[in-house]
Amino acid sequence: MRPVIRQLDEAAINRIAAGEVVERPASAVKELVENALDAGATRIAVDYADGGKVLIRVADDGCGMTGEDLPLALSRHATSKIDGTDLLNIDSFGFRGEALPSLGAVGRLTLTSRVAGQEAATLTVAGGRMGEVRPAALTRGTVVELRDLFYATPARLKFLRTDRAEAQAIADVVRRLAMAEPGVGFTLRDVTGGGEGRVMFRADAVPGGYIDALRGRLGSVLGAEFIDNAVALDHARDGLRLLGFAALPTYSRGSSVTQFVFVNGRPVLDRMLLGALRAAYHDVLGRDRHPAAVLNLIVDPDRVDVNVHPAKSEVRFREPDLARGLIISGLRGALSGAGHRASSTVATETLAAFRPGARASGPAIARNFTFQAPGFAEAPSARLEPEGDGQDRPLGAARAQVHENYIIAQTATGMVIVDQHAAHERLVYERLKRQMAGAGVAAQALLIPEIVDLSPGDCARLLEAAPDLAVLGLVVEPFGGSAVAVRETPAVLGVVDAAALIRDVLDELADQGASGLVQARIEAVLSRMACHGSVRSGRQMRADEMNALLREMEETPHSGQCNHGRPTYVELQLQDIERLFGRR
Repeated sequence: MRPVIRQLDEAAINRIAAGEVVERPASAVKELVENALDAGATRIAVDYADGGKVLIRVADDGCGMTGEDLPLALSRHATSKIDGTDLLNIDSFGFRGEALPSLGAVGRLTLTSRVAGQEAATLTVAGGRMGEVRPAALTRGTVVELRDLFYATPARLKFLRTDRAEAQAIADVVRRLAMAEPGVGFTLRDVTGGGEGRVMFRADAVPGGYIDALRGRLGSVLGAEFIDNAVALDHARDGLRLLGFAALPTYSRGSSVTQFVFVNGRPVLDRMLLGALRAAYHDVLGRDRHPAAVLNLIVDPDRVDVNVHPAKSEVRFREPDLARGLIISGLRGALSGAGHRASSTVATETLAAFRPGARASGPAIARNFTFQAPGFAEAPSARLEPEGDGQDRPLGAARAQVHENYIIAQTATGMVIVDQHAAHERLVYERLKRQMAGAGVAAQALLIPEIVDLSPGDCARLLEAAPDLAVLGLVVEPFGGSAVAVRETPAVLGVVDAAALIRDVLDELADQGASGLVQARIEAVLSRMACHGSVRSGRQMRADEMNALLREMEETPHSGQCNHGRPTYVELQLQDIERLFGRR
């Protein structure tokens, strides 16, 4: 029999829409908090019970709605954010008009609101069935109460995780939105079991300019340690602006959980932007480490499309290369400006390693810094140097060399321990990079060009990137059909498998929209050259050599970490050393 085409009823349509907008309790919290922000709220309180499955309540002090507005707010595709004439000029969090009716279709939703100077009103919708507007008691703003999420679609309940996991997802959403709006106060409470509940997160509104406000907010969300080890970002180019904070390479993490990207204050999960963040750090981090950063990309609304997905977590840029380039150049500039600075966590881990029975947990100590107690069969020698000038400099004056690899320098307030091989390796590497940037990347012509057959799409993508690849010494030209001819490769790479290199570049182009693979391979070769050309462990250095190394470190960007992201030096304050011996 021929299938019959039928029009779905409003309830079914809303439940289908809810499947796209509301995946779990955290999705509902995101939509409701974003509505509160769009309403101009300065304080937002979020309560939940049983991981949000039983209750979600969001109260704000925003502009509110009248009794006449409430039924319209609960109907599909009704919104105050846009008028529908321009979907490429959106400056609000919400605009689709789907969240409230979707929540009302799958749960029991009560909407209570008051506009200044008018009476408060309330309206309830359960499983898509709307009640009557009634008078209510409310001082100001709006309170949205959602009970029994997915009771109308019980099959969805089976896909939810434990209450604890759902509560953690809610907390993550609130913290992310709190970072997006540092001028707004947030409170998150778990009211499982009734009563006032337990405050799980609180962030008071932070006054001041954006960077100062964001600094204060990140201190309460990510902790003071992140702020103490991060550099501020304010970089503009081609009508785009990058704001935020990026952590020092030596403050790297074991996963990407501390990477937050916003576009015009909207939290997004964008592969291209996250790829640009990783690319900016690739030269200063090992493969198993991840940078920590909070980035807010400011762009004219008509240059970015936020109407890509109902959840509004994905965006599409009109000029993606500009956005990616701004992030890379902004981050690299800020990290270079940090000079030789290393994270304070390095010293903390060192002090922890000195305590009896303690073991350092971070990679800095475990992999890069070890002591051997005197008295062993092959105890290395230590040479003391007379007190010299330079103690007022950041890295102090060299006083000793121990284990024929570690330089001990005395500063005005403590001491510095330098890994001479790691430090000099970084200095040589930065010198080689400067030379390459000045003279360009030398290319070697292939005696017989290598022909690589590609799909039409890959061929077009590669040829579009050909000018950028040529700057790095990789020259490709069309060879008829969907084939390309590789005529030159970077000389520093030596003999390469051109076809394999091309396919690796294409994989990166497809994944991130741009490729830094060739440059990364060139820099990897320079890094190996720097390793072989640096001061080796076991070499005795004179006082003038050690001090010259310290002075060059102070003047060279990224000298606080080696080519693999590990610290090149540890700075210990005298007060911390005295505390180890119980003198404080």
